[in-house]
Amino acid sequence: MRALLQRVSFAKVVSEGELLGEIGPGLLVLLGITHEDTATDIDWLVKKITQMRIFQDEAGKMNLSVSDVQGEILVVSQFTLFADTQKGNRPSFIRSAPPPVSVPLYEQFVEHLRKAFPHKVTTGRFGADMKVSLLNDGPVSIWIDSKQPTY
Repeated sequence: MRALLQRVSFAKVVSEGELLGEIGPGLLVLLGITHEDTATDIDWLVKKITQMRIFQDEAGKMNLSVSDVQGEILVVSQFTLFADTQKGNRPSFIRSAPPPVSVPLYEQFVEHLRKAFPHKVTTGRFGADMKVSLLNDGPVSIWIDSKQPTY
């Protein structure tokens, strides 16, 4: 499971003219799911996202989590996070899980996030053509992969 976290001043997602989700200061989470992902990946990633200290404290250091600052979270599914660009110029998405696998995992991820995070969590629409608008704060963008080994 992969997530691209973006610390934002605001973010929103729209599909076919319909506003699906909108947040103020907090995190935009672009979420990619692969075939090997399980509930263990969900639990690890939810904990990592809610505890990642990427918000500034009173001294201006990145020392606070989205929970600490009572921020909001917008989750948008993005299968392209598993793009394979090794060969040629057209990315392959073979590592991205198909909807029968990824939809239940995405829904479980959102459910677990809402249970673990007491503030606003909103989402896009899985599989929809979406337009995401955001104001990246910093800019701060953090890549997290649940399968990446820690050193």
